[in-house]
This record gives sequence, C-alpha cells and structure tokens, in this order.
Amino acid sequence: MKSLRISVIAVLIVALLTGCSFAETDKAGWPDQLRFMAGPPGGNWFALGTALSEMWTGAGLPQTTSSSGGGVSNILNAHSRRGDLGFSVTSLLGAALKGEADFKGRVVDNAVIMANLYTQYTYFIMRKDFAEKNSIKSVEDIIAKKLPMRFATLKPGTSSEFVVKALFDKGYGFDYKKTFQEWGGSVEYASYDGGADLLADNHLDCFAFSIGKIASTVMNIESQVDVVLLPVGQEALDKLSDAYGTVTLTIDPGIYKSVPEGAEPVKVVGDYTCIVIRKDLPETLVYELNKAIWEHKDALIAAVRDMAELEPSIALPEKVPAHEGSVKFWSELKK
Repeated sequence: MKSLRISVIAVLIVALLTGCSFAETDKAGWPDQLRFMAGPPGGNWFALGTALSEMWTGAGLPQTTSSSGGGVSNILNAHSRRGDLGFSVTSLLGAALKGEADFKGRVVDNAVIMANLYTQYTYFIMRKDFAEKNSIKSVEDIIAKKLPMRFATLKPGTSSEFVVKALFDKGYGFDYKKTFQEWGGSVEYASYDGGADLLADNHLDCFAFSIGKIASTVMNIESQVDVVLLPVGQEALDKLSDAYGTVTLTIDPGIYKSVPEGAEPVKVVGDYTCIVIRKDLPETLVYELNKAIWEHKDALIAAVRDMAELEPSIALPEKVPAHEGSVKFWSELKK
C-alpha cells in the first residue's frame, strides 16, 4: 500500500513538472513587461488603455504599462519596438503598410492588427440653412457645385483628419485643403467641442470628424443648431476601401434628430478603433491577450461603452493583416 502511495505521488510530481515545462514552452519569447500606447489624456483611448493594462496585468499576463499616444505614432512605435501595442484605426495601418499619406517614405513591416474593437463613423455635418440654400444633399453635391464653404475637421495627425484627407484623395482625386480654398472656401482645424461651437455660432458651414456610432458630440451640435448629416457616394466609399481597408457603415434613422425615424440611412466612411501590435511578438502571447479581452469584456465596457460592439465577426479585418495569434483566437471563437 505504501509503495502504491509513493507511485501515485511520483506520477503527480511528474505531471506537475510536465505541466510547468509546457507552460514554459508556451511562454517562450514572452517579454517581462508590455508597453501599451493609448491616446491623449482625457479621451476614450486613454481611459480604455488604462483599463486594458490593469486587466492584462491582473490576469497574470506580463505586467503592462499604459502611456499616452496617437494613431500615427502608435503604429510607428510598434514597428520600431519603442512600444509593444497600442490604439489606432484600421485604415491608418492600411496606409502605413503602403507607405502612403502620413507614412509617406516610411517602411512599416513590423506592425499588424491585434483586434478591431469597435466602429468609427466619419460624419459630415452641415448647417441645414446652408445646405438648403445651396441644394446640398450629399458630399457629391459639394464637389459637383465646387461649393465655397467654411470647412473644418480635427487637426492633422488625428485619425479624423486622416480619413477626411484620404476620402477626398482616394475617393475623389484631390487635395481637400488646396481645392476647397481654390473654390473660395476656407479650411481650419478644431477640437470636437471647438468645431461644434463654431458650427452653432455660424462660423462654419460644415464640420467633419470620426467618432463612435452614438456620439454625444453630434447630439450636442443638434441641440444648438439644425443640421444635416451628408451621405458619401458608394463609388468613393469603395475606392477608399480598396486603398486602405475602410468599410461602408450607415447612420440609422432614430439615433439623431437630423436622421429621424422613416428617413433614409446615411452612408458614411466606416473604420475601426483597433489595437496595433508588434508582428514579432509570440503567437501564444497574442492569443492570450485577445482571450483576456474577450473574457473581461464586461469590465472593459464599464470603462468605454463602445466596447460592447466587440464580437468575433469584426475582430479580424478583411483587408489589413492581423497577428497570427489573433487569427488563431478569433477564428476558434467563430467555430
């Protein structure tokens, strides 16, 4: 009986040692610490970056620190290993991999998508009185009429300005700032709140920016002035999608006062807030990072409610490369 107990103990010890060996093998190449690059202090990206970093550290993954960052710089820093992963938008990585737009002349080959998290919509908001006076019902009407207007978007280097610039470049074939000024209009750069105030005070005719599906910024504008949300033509949407991997999204009736129940949905440039990650990080680590996000989704929604959109169906982009660890995790989840 004693020899049997010894044998059982010996088997358990071997099993434990084997398990440790497997765990060590699975963690081969894992860094001791991860550097997460978020967004500017005060924004959703900064808040979510803090929540993600604390969650991964608490889940037993490498200790993760979070710092401020930006959509363009986070891609460049992941590529050059000055950071390990961080927020951006999918179309920006599409441009980076081609060495275009904000990445012109730069080679980016060590940054890929870890996961698309939630949608970004690009709104073209025009004062209703200006739209009716000039018979404007779409972005195409602005171009057809070569309309002189006072236009604003967010500052260069933001994902909003990138998407606006890319839409006019790839979708319509011109530089928006130069062309709008040639038509007798003006272009300026503002914050979300600043642009909203300028539009309400009749210092702007049109304000364009990217933000989430249900945006308090849009509702704030609607509470101050009557506006219209301009659709983008499908041909331009398709050209931009082919270039940088954007998608077509629609602003559905009933969300905003300017698109009431019964109105036609408004087609816009769609994108995703995503996590960009170093391509050379181990597959097993990236698999576990994704798994932890999915398992702690409810806690992350408490930090940023847009995280409720995260589903396996959107996590992997169609036209931009994802990390092999991400492909493995999200593909398994979809089975």
